[in-house]
Amino acid sequence: MPFTRISLRPGYSDAQITQISDILQHSLEAEFAVPPGDRFQIFEELPPRLRVFDPHYKSRGRSDNFIQFHILAGKPRSCEQKQNLCRLLCERLDATLDIHPNDVMMMIHFNTADDWSFSQGRLLSEEGL
Repeated sequence: MPFTRISLRPGYSDAQITQISDILQHSLEAEFAVPPGDRFQIFEELPPRLRVFDPHYKSRGRSDNFIQFHILAGKPRSCEQKQNLCRLLCERLDATLDIHPNDVMMMIHFNTADDWSFSQGRLLSEEGL
């Protein structure tokens, strides 16, 4: 049950946004055991003045194509799963959209079923999942 906020520059077409969304979802399904219908993503297009980042910190050089993926997931994953997700996402974005791995940053956080309510004011933990 990940929720992902994707922050990127303006100018991507609707087709490119769909591709980024699909690449992320397929990567989550492959490496995080996420079911196909479990897709919750928010895309934020931010102008340059609202995207402040160091082009070289822990990177070989970020460009204006820099994208941040902030993933909040309800079930902890192993270090290996997180590494595999990061690598697969970068590979697929590069191969499909020419978004260089230097331009991809991921932050992964976890919480519990007590921290999610999908609808009707019920916590996920109340549903017995």
